[in-house]
This record gives sequence, C-alpha cells and structure tokens, in this order.
Amino acid sequence: MFDIASYGALLVFLIIILLQAVKVMREYERAVVFTLGRFTGVKGPGLILLIPVVQQMVKVDLRTIVLDVPSQDVISRDNVSVKVSAVLYFRVIDADRAVIQVENYMEATSQLAQTTLRSVLGKHDLDEMLAERDKLNSDIQEILDSQTEEWGIKVANVEIKHVDIDESMIRAIARQAEAERNRRARVINADGEKQAAHAMLEAAQTLATIPEAMQLRYLNTLADIGADQNTTIVFPMPMDLGSLLGNLTKPKA
Repeated sequence: MFDIASYGALLVFLIIILLQAVKVMREYERAVVFTLGRFTGVKGPGLILLIPVVQQMVKVDLRTIVLDVPSQDVISRDNVSVKVSAVLYFRVIDADRAVIQVENYMEATSQLAQTTLRSVLGKHDLDEMLAERDKLNSDIQEILDSQTEEWGIKVANVEIKHVDIDESMIRAIARQAEAERNRRARVINADGEKQAAHAMLEAAQTLATIPEAMQLRYLNTLADIGADQNTTIVFPMPMDLGSLLGNLTKPKA
C-alpha cells in the first residue's frame, strides 16, 4: 500500500513538473524567457519547453491594442479651457524590450499619451484644435512613437475624439462666426459696387467718345420701351438740342 501511494505522489509531482515545463504560445503571443534571472531569448509561437524552477517566462501579446486616453484639461494658446479625449492604437514589436525596459508598458504608454496630448494641444489655438485635427493627430503620433520606440512599442495611430467647450465659449464662437459672415457679405457687396462703378465709368467714357454708340444706345432703349406695351413713352431730349433751343429763345441785341 505504501508503494502505491509513493508512486501516486511521484506521478502527481511529474505531472506538475510537466505542466510547468510545457507551454503553448498562440500565433500572436511570445514568451520572454529568463534563466536564473537572466534574459535568454524570446520563444513562440507554438510549443515551448521550460526548465522548471530554473526558467521563467513572461507572456506578451503582439496584437494591436486600443487604448482610451482619458479626458484631459487643456488650456489652448489663446487661453481657452477645453476638455480633450483621444484614442491610441499601438502594438508591441519587440517583446523583450517591452518587458525589460519598462515595468508596465500599458500604464507607461497611457501616462505618456496623456502628458503628450496636453503638451501638444496647449501650443495651438482653439480654432486649430477644431479645424486641424489631422495635423494634430499626426504630431502626437510622431512624438509618442519616437518616445516609446525604446520600449519596443510602435504607435500606429492617434485620434482626437472629443473637444468639449463651455457653453459660454460656444455662444462666443457663434457670435464670432456670425460677425465674420456679416463682414464677408459687406466685403462682397462693396466689391460688387466697385466693379459696377468701374463698368459704368467705362461705358460712360465709351459713349462720350463715340457719338454713334450713344445713338445706338438711345435706339435700343426705345426698342425696349416699345416691347413692354407701355401707353406712355417719354423721349429723352439730347443735350445739344436743349442748348440749340436756348440760343434761339435768347433776345437779339
């Protein structure tokens, strides 16, 4: 009976040792292996064998991670307080550096993204935050990618999700937009008046230098009046006719 119990205990011990020695890594997983505390390589995917007690491993996921950057209080360059949130897409490209160079690469990347978001957006005006998101996304992504490279992390993309503004600031922006529209309308009207005045001046100069053009314009006007079926037609009197009549009515000396 004692022998059976001993064999049973030995079998259980061997099973435990085997479970600790045999590991299976999925296609997107890697095992960072340490032998007596020293880094000895990255294994996987597939079946890997570890020496129990002597070797330990840290499993790393190589898939793209979607990380929400919490809403950050940002003061823009024109002293407007806004709340900005973003989303970050990154993945581990060097499993050994992600484990050895930083204690917790998820937490480190999240904190770095928050500080970078505040730093970059604080250098821009509110109008730039609202109108140039693509450029800001690219700037933040480049900064994060350069700083996380030593951790074995690749930042693929950064997207600003929301830029929340106070109600008072929204009303001020609406008034500013309305004032800008009114200004543009006045400028367009002024340009139209200016162009019309130039056109009328050129026409007047042409009519003054070419008498035939004045007569042609006179006949065209009469034709337009006749086409409207008016019962009364007023004929304009030429300026030279008025001068002639004035000379005839003057008493002779």
